[in-house]
Amino acid sequence: MKILLSVAIGAVIGFVIGYFGKCASGTCPLTSNPIISTIIGALLGLVISMMPKS
Repeated sequence: MKILLSVAIGAVIGFVIGYFGKCASGTCPLTSNPIISTIIGALLGLVISMMPKS
């Protein structure tokens, strides 16, 4: 459940960055396409949730 929540939060944050963070030229892959930024955000949420506790 923790992993799904982390992936969902990462995806939402990625979508917000992709939707509202438009770069002027449109060449920035993270901020010019909400779909790509959603996928990257979800992957980062997954990686963060899988990190071992120290």
